[in-house]
Amino acid sequence: MKPIVIPMATALALCASAASADTVLRASHQFPGGQGDIRDEMVQMMARDVAAADVGLTIEVYPGQSLFKAREQWGAITRGRLDITSLPLDYASGRHPEFSATLMPGLVRNQAHAQRLNDSEYMAMIKEVIIDGGARVLADAWLSGGFASSQQCITSPDTIEGQNIRAAGPAFEEMLEAAGASISSMPSSEIYTAMQTGVLDAANTSSMSFISYRLFEQVDCMTQPGDFALWFMYEPILISEQVWQGLDEAQQTALMEAGEAAEAFFAEEAAAIDQQMVDVYEENGVEVVSMSEEDYNAWLDIARETSYKNFAESVPNGQAIIDAALAVE
Repeated sequence: MKPIVIPMATALALCASAASADTVLRASHQFPGGQGDIRDEMVQMMARDVAAADVGLTIEVYPGQSLFKAREQWGAITRGRLDITSLPLDYASGRHPEFSATLMPGLVRNQAHAQRLNDSEYMAMIKEVIIDGGARVLADAWLSGGFASSQQCITSPDTIEGQNIRAAGPAFEEMLEAAGASISSMPSSEIYTAMQTGVLDAANTSSMSFISYRLFEQVDCMTQPGDFALWFMYEPILISEQVWQGLDEAQQTALMEAGEAAEAFFAEEAAAIDQQMVDVYEENGVEVVSMSEEDYNAWLDIARETSYKNFAESVPNGQAIIDAALAVE
């Protein structure tokens, strides 16, 4: 039998094809792509860094809910149907009530405090639940936020009475409801339409979402985080634990290094986001106000009797999680 001779060009093409057969990871998130949203930028940055590491790994990014809806991402990633996501973790508190501690009124005071929380026993407890649930954190991110309304400025608790508001998670919903608000639950990506159609009068969300989703077109007053930021939300980049375990050591190292770089990028940019929001809203004719220390403390008084108390009583290990967070100066 004559030996099979493969032309050199064909052989080279086959080798190139084999070399380019990277493991492809799909990254999904709800935020607008290509519009400067820092959460999208973090994921895109990781995709570039992983490609540059040349470890046989490619990340394809699907922004704007183009692959999975916002509320579907946790279930998809823990079952291995999705590889990577940037997710407001409290969205999964229905499955893991411990996650409500990552959107607890007044728990995080500012970005510097958030950085200290990342290295605390509190965050170790949260990440243990994440791992047990089927995911793993590649990068930490805390976004501050505020209130906005088409009815009246929201400062002290009495200013929310009678308004229908989106609050993002159970802890804030309990506090706001106790102050006299009506609650509508939805992801941040649905706020604009809900305000446009009169379903919502007001909303709580991150400063970045207030910018990215152009909510200045639907509101008359914005309460900025300022010196008394009541609203901070943990929005990490996660990878499916099933997917993680299927990667080799070099690929895992590349992902962790890319996550660390994305986290550092976020930390540098985070402080400027609040001012960017203020500038955008003022430029579009929206009144911007701040909470006073008295307003802030009045909200915390309500939160302690509602959100904090309910979390401690109803969530396994709830009081220990709150205590661990409050122990971080």
